[in-house]
Amino acid sequence: MTTADRSRKDSYPEQSSILNEISADHIMIACGYTDMRRSIDGLASLVQQAFKLEPCSRNLFLFCGRRSDRIKGLLWEGDGFLLLYKRLECGRFQWPRRESEARQITERQLRWLLEGLSIDQPKALTAMAPKRVV
Repeated sequence: MTTADRSRKDSYPEQSSILNEISADHIMIACGYTDMRRSIDGLASLVQQAFKLEPCSRNLFLFCGRRSDRIKGLLWEGDGFLLLYKRLECGRFQWPRRESEARQITERQLRWLLEGLSIDQPKALTAMAPKRVV
């Protein structure tokens, strides 16, 4: 890390993401490529027709285009849709591209994704129930 990188990092303290403030039952990502020109109605119809899911549920649906430097989120809030948009200034999201389906992810996987990591971390520790207490 260069001195300029350290200086830049220090001048921008870690900020909490707006996604930490959003309450959703599940987080779903649309694997593959999404046309990022779509707006609320287009994304809602994609959720309903291609993935056979209900866009007016309390699920957060995330989409990524070919450039992989921007994502859109769609969330029904009870009285209307909330459309979220994030564009990276440098770097790319590690978006799963092999499947053309919606995949449920955890909040932990969402954090990884937003930090530029893959949602599939084979070495990540998983929570488990104790087998036996001595």
